Amino acid sequence: MTSRDSGTRTRKTPTERRQEIVRAAALVGLAEGLECITLRRIADELGVQPGLVSHYFPAADILVAEAFTNAARAELDALLPQAPEGPEGPERGTPLSALRRFFALIAGTEFDNVSKLWMNARHLSRYRPSLRDHVIEQELLWCRRIEQLIAAGTAAQLFRCADPWASAVRILVAIDGTSVYINTSAGSRTDPIAHLARTVAETELGLPSEALATD
Repeated sequence: MTSRDSGTRTRKTPTERRQEIVRAAALVGLAEGLECITLRRIADELGVQPGLVSHYFPAADILVAEAFTNAARAELDALLPQAPEGPEGPERGTPLSALRRFFALIAGTEFDNVSKLWMNARHLSRYRPSLRDHVIEQELLWCRRIEQLIAAGTAAQLFRCADPWASAVRILVAIDGTSVYINTSAGSRTDPIAHLARTVAETELGLPSEALATD
């Protein structure tokens, strides 16, 4: 007597299936570019029929926008985790240590694919309104996250900053400015390029040179 598969499978909820599609699209966008995200391509990646993907995303542009947001938000949470409410504790560290960690991470190559994704998204947003809205939303989220960190450090007298929002914007402009060369100069970076954003941040926050450098 042969055994038979009971045939019972755990059916994904609509929310789980939608998230699975977005994650798969984000991986394709990171590895190959947002232009490579099509409904058929993501269906192939997941081993499902294209009709299933189009059920959740009738237009590829909507999937592209959400895939970008998924990748950009994951990068932000990895680089600058959202600070919990309440008093600081040893596990949270200080705004100063958070910024040191942040600049150490962006000086390396671990997040190069996301930097390329940002450039890709900003270019395509000229032609894709839904993507443009998502890019603007993520830019503002980045600015707010850094602004909150600067404001907390200023309140704790770790920094000297009269306008945390303006400083956050200028720091992000410095980061974006150096990442513009990611497709052509990633293999020949020099210290002045790699640490330009950090030195801008030190000036903005009234800190001495190398104050945001790690040992």
